[in-house]
Amino acid sequence: QVQLVQSGGGLVQPGGSLRLSCAASGSISGVNAMDWYRQAPGKQRELVGRVTSGGSTNYADSVKGRFTISSAENSVYLQMNSLKPEDTAVYYCYWIIRGAGYWGQGTQVTVSS
Repeated sequence: QVQLVQSGGGLVQPGGSLRLSCAASGSISGVNAMDWYRQAPGKQRELVGRVTSGGSTNYADSVKGRFTISSAENSVYLQMNSLKPEDTAVYYCYWIIRGAGYWGQGTQVTVSS
């Protein structure tokens, strides 16, 4: 069984930075992809970016050049720079492990003065 635990959300000012963390509790293997999603009020959940087991990364156009995904043995991080009010959302990590998907609990990111 896999549990993904998120941390790092909070309130930041426009232009600021924030780093989100997603860590697996317990031992894991066979991770195919590590994704970050976000969902703003009244909007559908949106794929922010993805890193595959091969090391390739993809980002949504809205965050390209500002957000960076990195990973360790059992953790994935989302570094968010130059934050804008429209980045305000609940952020979720989502891992594909041996063909099965697992969601983190989500964390609120609010960008406001």
